[in-house]
Amino acid sequence: MKKLLLFFLLASPSVLLSQTILNSYPLNLTKIDENGQILNAEDVKNQDVYVFAADSKNINILKYSKSFFLTKQFTDSIRDAENRSLLGSSISDDGNPTLYWSSRESQNIRIIKYYLDNNTSRTLNFNIPENNEYIITTFQKNNNFYILGKEKDSQHLLLYEMKNGKCEIKMFDFSAARFQNERGQNLTFSSLIRYFPIQKMESEDFNPLNKTVHINKLYVLNDRIILTFDYNQKKTQVFDLNMETAEMTEKNFTQPDSKTISKTSNSFFSENKLFQVKASKDEFLFAVKDFDSEKTIKSISVSKKDTILFKNSPLFLQINDNKPKELKTTTKFLSQLEDLSVGLSVLKNNKNSYITFGGYLEYIVSDFNYGRSNSFDSFENQVQYRQSKMVYFDSVLNANLDFVTDHKSEPLAIDNIFYYLGTNKNAALQNILKLKDYYILSYYDTVLKQYTIRKFTDGVMREDSGNPISNKAIFSQSLPLKKS
Repeated sequence: MKKLLLFFLLASPSVLLSQTILNSYPLNLTKIDENGQILNAEDVKNQDVYVFAADSKNINILKYSKSFFLTKQFTDSIRDAENRSLLGSSISDDGNPTLYWSSRESQNIRIIKYYLDNNTSRTLNFNIPENNEYIITTFQKNNNFYILGKEKDSQHLLLYEMKNGKCEIKMFDFSAARFQNERGQNLTFSSLIRYFPIQKMESEDFNPLNKTVHINKLYVLNDRIILTFDYNQKKTQVFDLNMETAEMTEKNFTQPDSKTISKTSNSFFSENKLFQVKASKDEFLFAVKDFDSEKTIKSISVSKKDTILFKNSPLFLQINDNKPKELKTTTKFLSQLEDLSVGLSVLKNNKNSYITFGGYLEYIVSDFNYGRSNSFDSFENQVQYRQSKMVYFDSVLNANLDFVTDHKSEPLAIDNIFYYLGTNKNAALQNILKLKDYYILSYYDTVLKQYTIRKFTDGVMREDSGNPISNKAIFSQSLPLKKS
């Protein structure tokens, strides 16, 4: 479930965010609620930025220089990609973009290359092989487009690399790996990722707890894919997949030792370190492991009677989208955390790592509308709605992995983006792209009928002494964005 919690911002004093309009371009997109799609991409070779904005009839391609001057514009019909989802893009060596349009069944992909010099396009079809059972995720990296799929009836993952009009398939074989939970029960790789789907983490963005509590995660690096599995309460099982050579390395990181039985544990990979967390009603454990050596470089244990000294925010309990309630003691926090899936999120920004600890649970509640007889057999409608519960707090680690409790929390660029979107309801089809040392937010202004690009950096310029962005964990919830 995706949500944006801005109730406390709307009543705050006005501020001037660290943001600048880089460019705007008039566009008249139609039926964007039904067919609108926007995607951004950076050409990593020359830092050009591409914008792909589609509606029910056309695809608009805008090419900007690294200084965000509009250098080329091309509008083409989407007749060859009608009723398809825009999965991603790639940039060929000749500088022309290619878009990948998926059918609803995801088995057929329409590949369209756009030639910006003469405003033409070329269409190809790619049918995902029948031995591919399902798609796990798609992503863009180093100007290429990738599809990661699960091979049918095999313990394999298949990586499809789309580059310069060609597709190269690489296989990662997990059949020799052993998957066993803390009770000694063996699992197959196929069943593990079927019942606990792999969740892709965003390396440049804040990943909210409703994503990071998943026990199977995927991280994309420059030429590697890191898979972490936390189905075993005693360890984190990690696989390092080389995207160039198709080689695979397994590592196992022991979870922190607990004095009591812990129901839940999890991990998060960031900056070549594995952050692990484990919790019960009596104890909260945290450890940082060096990924290469597998050695523990930081370890903390907190009992229910202790005070959490390394937090930079209150201990919060939140039900659905309601205002968070502060929990006064560690005992109350651990008691609420016990019934949730534990997790943590780490965002590296400059020299500091911003960490959110906590837990999350989402469940479905059913209401029945009965007929006149009030019998169960005569109910007319069944109404289902989602409920959620989350507990959390924030911390900051410096470059030496020391907790910084006196850190004055200034909003990050990604925080400023969410603040802007929460207070500007005319921004549709939002897209976030992380560049070298700042973010850009692209969106379609439904009132002005134009496509706008804004630059966001860390910090805030106050018009008074107040800081409306008081807690990143509340603020940085995920939006329904298409992230490149």
